Formats: sequence, C-alpha cells, structure tokens
Amino acid sequence: MDGNRSTRGSPDPGDLFAGLAGKRVYIETYGCRYNFGDTANLVAVLKHYGSTVVPAPEDADAVVVNTCTVVGPTERRMLRRLSALQEKPLFVTGCMPLVQREAILAVCSPVIIHPDTIREASRALMTVGSESVGIVQIAQGCLGRCTYCITRRARGPLRSFPVQEIRNKIEEYVRAGAYEIQLTAQDTSAWGRDTGQRLPDLLTALSSIPGNFRLRVGMMNPATTLGILDDLIDAFASDRLFRFVHLPVQSGSDRILEQMGRGYTVREFEEIVSAFRGRYPDISIATDFIVGFPGETEEDFSRSLELIGRIRPAKVNVTRYSPRPFTGPFEEKDFPDAVKKDRSRILNAYAEEQYVALNRPLLGTMVFCVVTEKIRPGSVMARTASYQGLVIGEELSVGTAAVVRLKKDRKYFFMGDLLSRDPSHMRGVD
Repeated sequence: MDGNRSTRGSPDPGDLFAGLAGKRVYIETYGCRYNFGDTANLVAVLKHYGSTVVPAPEDADAVVVNTCTVVGPTERRMLRRLSALQEKPLFVTGCMPLVQREAILAVCSPVIIHPDTIREASRALMTVGSESVGIVQIAQGCLGRCTYCITRRARGPLRSFPVQEIRNKIEEYVRAGAYEIQLTAQDTSAWGRDTGQRLPDLLTALSSIPGNFRLRVGMMNPATTLGILDDLIDAFASDRLFRFVHLPVQSGSDRILEQMGRGYTVREFEEIVSAFRGRYPDISIATDFIVGFPGETEEDFSRSLELIGRIRPAKVNVTRYSPRPFTGPFEEKDFPDAVKKDRSRILNAYAEEQYVALNRPLLGTMVFCVVTEKIRPGSVMARTASYQGLVIGEELSVGTAAVVRLKKDRKYFFMGDLLSRDPSHMRGVD
C-alpha cells in the first residue's frame, strides 16, 4: 500500500550502484536543497563506480530521477516525467518512493534507491563532486507536526549527523574549490535536539575550519529557532557565515498557524526577525507563505500581506496549498484553483514591491563580494556578505574577491560592473 517505506525485494546497495557502474547517467532532480544534496552525494558515488554524468537523457545509458512530492502539481509532474523517461533503464530516489511507491509503480517499473542508501555509500567513500557550491546535509527529518506536510512522513523523525562528519564534508568541498557551502536539513535549527547539542555550537565548530569559504545556513523553523535565538545570533557574528536567514512563516494569521500546527505565533516570528536585524541591520531575510490553506479567509490573507509589509523580506517563496495524502487537512474542503492562483499572484506582486524598495538605495553603490559559481562562459554569480546576488559579466574563478558597482536591479539579484579584483583597499565597503 502507499506509504510503505520499504522497497520491493530490498536489493543489495552494491547491486543498485553496480547497475549504474561505468555507464553514462542522466540525473533529474526536483525539490529542496536537501534533495540536491542527495544528488551531489550520488554523483560522487557514481564517479567512484566509473560512471559519467551527462546533461541530457538522450545521451544516457540510464536515467535517475530524484523525486519530490511536497505539493500535488509536483507529484503529477513527477509521474509524467517517470512515464516519459522509462524507455531507458530507470532509477528513482527522493521522497516520492518513500510515501507513494504504488503511484510510481502504476506508471513505470524502475529500480528504487532509498535516499539513505545514497547517503551511506557517500559516507563510506568520503568524497565530493566538483560543484562550485557545496551542499552539506546536517540532519534528516524534523521535530515538526505540520498538519499539511507529507515530507516528514517520507524523511522520518529528526536524525542529526555528527559534527566531525559535517566538518569532513566541508573540508572536502573546500579542497575541491567550493566557496559557498550550504548547510541543509528539513529544519536546520533543530540540529542536535536529538543528541543533546545545538545549532549555535555546530556553527561555532564549523567556523574554525581553515580555508577560503563561507557557510549559508539553510531553512530554520521559527518554532525550533526560538529556544536558541540569543546564541544563534552570536554565532552569526563569525565572518564564516553569510548574513542570511531563511525563516518560513507560512501565514500572517495566528489562527491559520495554529491549524497548520506550526508551533509559534506571528509575534514570535517577528521577534526573531527583529532580533537578527537588531544585531545585523543588513541581514537578508527570506521567508515562505502558503496561500489558500483550508479555512483561510480574506482577513487571514490580508494579514499575510501586512506581515510582508512589516518585515520587508529580501525573498518570499509562495506556495499554493495542495492537499497531500496522509496529512490532516487532506479531506477538508479545498479552495478552487482560481482563488489560490489569485492570492499567489497578489502576494508575489506585493513581495516584489518590497524587493524594489530594498534594492533602490543600493543602485550605483560599490560592494565587496566573492564569486560563488560560474553561470555560463563569461558570466559569474557573486555574493556579498549578506548574500545579495550579483551577476558579473566577466570570466572569474570561484573564490575571487572583488569590488563591484551595482548597475541594474533585477529584483532577485543585481547586475554589476567589476571595479577591482583586489578589494584590500575597500575595507568596510560591504
């Protein structure tokens, strides 16, 4: 039945990867940064087995799809892609086979690879790929009780990974030339709650790693952030950390937050934002909203808009509520798609107004940044200390420090002109 976390036949992990050994493999990845972390681990494992990752399915001997099922439209897209890609040997991993295995088997007959199998194989090899941005998983699962979430059923309860293991992974990425290291989990602020440790202690330990790199802390649930807030803010004083926090609030209405099972109030969320900004005025705040949750009134939705206006985030991710199997609201009356689309459009448009207002005073200024990834030949992405994205039309190596003049505002990033590759004389610009 659906929801069974086992895999038919439970093939030996070595046999799973042996089926891809020495082959040209195309990988398609969907969902969160954690999923992309699984893919990065898989690429390193396949390299060990003599496989080559290719950019298109037509060039491949085998195909791997790393699935996501967080919302209904994504699930439907997954099933369409699986059906379309099954002409070649097909391997499926990610969240979907952990909770909706029968739905997958209804459209194709793949080899299912449990994400834990990838993780364990990667741990045994202790190697990383050559990505310019390293994704390092610090925990799996969560402590949350969000009524709408299917991911916690797929990934299970919180399981924090050891400090030394995380350090080793970062060190490998730094040696491989990565500058930006993204720490990811279903809830990074919950790290250590199952082992008697805390995220601020982990960040302090990781900040001592030598090398040219910076850490980006991934999504933190306000509910688990509250208990460690003061020490967490202290940990962000390290130059090793981007001044960036991702705190999904999901709604500006306490009534809806309670129905969602989020475990905090709007006021508590705002207190977290105020505390970070009080210490680091230039910190970038990202947040998430779900629109069209069952029972969300016009007043509830208006409160979400008002909250955006008060906190003025640098990034807002908007998701239309989607009923998911095995979740509390699954049987509740859903809003028509037209209502959810309209609310999504309004909220996104209002969020973009905040981006423009935040970015306008920065146009024409000079900022210090470091190149984090190559976008295409002759173009790179760089980041300021507060994680502001800058696209520079130059051929620069990852890790290059530079002074850039902000030329054009693209809402989600700036276009910049390179002024200097030696920013030592520009101390304090950023």
